[in-house]
Amino acid sequence: MATAKKAAAKTPAAKSAPAQSAAVSEAAPAKRAPNAAFMKAMTPSAALAAVIGKEPAPRTEVTKKVWEYIKKHNLQDAANKRMINADAKLKAIFMKDQVSMFEMTKLISNQLS
Repeated sequence: MATAKKAAAKTPAAKSAPAQSAAVSEAAPAKRAPNAAFMKAMTPSAALAAVIGKEPAPRTEVTKKVWEYIKKHNLQDAANKRMINADAKLKAIFMKDQVSMFEMTKLISNQLS
């Protein structure tokens, strides 16, 4: 009989947990405003302009366009998707045959002014 009471006691607690998490999500802070430094239009170098175009663009858009180029030309390594295999245009930017996606952003930022 004691086990039946324990099981019954646990059931209401389990039901109240989702109600508590819903209250926490309602109290979440508002969305952050984007950093002005990331939104500033940057001019790409000639090598980077061959990939994304010569118009000035914010860093976030440059990264998106480079990823579009990588996906369009199937340049992600098949075994390790974090690695990018450079073709002729990207090799001019990266100076290597293969870079990690984390290193890629650093190398791209060197091509912006």
